[in-house]
Amino acid sequence: MHGPLKHAPPPLQIDTARVVLAGMGVWAVALVVLLLLGDRVDRMWTWTCVAALGLAVLGLWIMRLQGRSRSRGRD
Repeated sequence: MHGPLKHAPPPLQIDTARVVLAGMGVWAVALVVLLLLGDRVDRMWTWTCVAALGLAVLGLWIMRLQGRSRSRGRD
């Protein structure tokens, strides 16, 4: 026999935009460091930072669109 079932805890309420912005800050710092290092590092890492920042901007835009559609659905 099994013991009593445990109920799952409620999901955490976090501000995902803040998480994305914090990640963007980390990638931006990495990009600045790589640009300061110049030719001593492979350019792939610079483009990785640029791509990460671009994807983060895209993610923020999608979150904004989803927020608008949810608020319209509640009206």
